[in-house]
Amino acid sequence: MSADAAGQERPDPGRPSRSVEVERKFDVDAGTPVPDWADVPGVASVTPGEPRHLDALYLDTSDLALARAGIALRRRTGGPDAGWHIKGPLIDGGRTELGWPLGESDDVPAAVREELAPVTADALLPLARIVNDRTAYALLDAGGGVLAEFVDDHVRTWNLRAGADAEPAFQREWHEWEIELGPAAAEDAGWREAFFAAVADAAFAAGARAASSASKLARALGH
Repeated sequence: MSADAAGQERPDPGRPSRSVEVERKFDVDAGTPVPDWADVPGVASVTPGEPRHLDALYLDTSDLALARAGIALRRRTGGPDAGWHIKGPLIDGGRTELGWPLGESDDVPAAVREELAPVTADALLPLARIVNDRTAYALLDAGGGVLAEFVDDHVRTWNLRAGADAEPAFQREWHEWEIELGPAAAEDAGWREAFFAAVADAAFAAGARAASSASKLARALGH
């Protein structure tokens, strides 16, 4: 923390927010109705869908040092968590995400570069652009706590390493669903396993398929 002129502490702008993403993904055809969550353990109600327009630029070094380390760096506008994000590798079913405010410049903030320094100090160049028109729903428990967030995503992507003619020749487009555990989710591994099993049953019953790629970025790059 630092202090302002009146002596009051304010958050350190260089210190990131930190969260751990535990989620599941599904591929789905456009227009598929969202699942019925009535049989998912603990879900008492679902909020109305909230539309969000997300536009993210992903960056990496020329030799993909971040990708080789299992790390993704993006600058994303739109939604409640707009900003700079570093997403770490998948460990024990979850990914740690660090976040910083957008700031006034499009340049990678010094605090972000400092966080990445153990991996690389090389120049960070545009890798992919991912535009996502999302509808987000909160799955609530009986007390109103958020067990999970379910999102219905219409994704459009551009591989920015494919050359000057990348758009629209290398544009990809698809629909997918994601569901990520929220703050009211139990820490117990058995509960989480049962929760995600019921989520998968509901998603498949609604018409979803197993995800064809581990992440939006991987799919944008053809993996």
